[in-house]
Amino acid sequence: MKTGYARCSTNESKQDIERQVRELKQAGAERVFLEYEHGDAVVKEQLSLLLEQAQAGDTIITLEVSRLARSTKQLCEIIDTISQKRLCLVIVGSIMMDCRNGHADPMTEAFLQMAGVFSQLELSMIRARVRSGMANARAKGAKIGRPELTADDIPPVFLRHYPAFRNKNLNLSELARVCNLSRTTVYKYLSLLEQ
Repeated sequence: MKTGYARCSTNESKQDIERQVRELKQAGAERVFLEYEHGDAVVKEQLSLLLEQAQAGDTIITLEVSRLARSTKQLCEIIDTISQKRLCLVIVGSIMMDCRNGHADPMTEAFLQMAGVFSQLELSMIRARVRSGMANARAKGAKIGRPELTADDIPPVFLRHYPAFRNKNLNLSELARVCNLSRTTVYKYLSLLEQ
């Protein structure tokens, strides 16, 4: 079986994962596992599930090494799993590591590991630039982060349903759902109203 893996770092409202899905299907993926998780996250549930369900002889397809992992250590663990389970890993347009008949070619495995090193380096450089940019902005007097909320910022839909929450007709999760807000945002609004 040919299975694709697509990953974006943020949620579907900020990144469109459909491009990856389309390209994976064009590359032959019969099924695609989707994940919204940071590349260096310790746990990637869908990737773990894909690797767990993969059977000897299966092919895993992804578009870039960075989609699998932004950590060299994690990538090496994935390579070990692919080797032990006798799978084939295809990075579309660049690397194919075929372990279906045993271990991978050492040169191919080394190139894949080097691609992982560069992927981790890229992430580290992005983070360093962001930290530097934030420090520079702070030095110029800019306020970093989200603007401070006041009671005037609370949306009308929340204020409309708040009395039902206070009267215990809605619990916190229900209040979040009817207002189409996260629980974290609901907690913020509640603390503003109850100060």
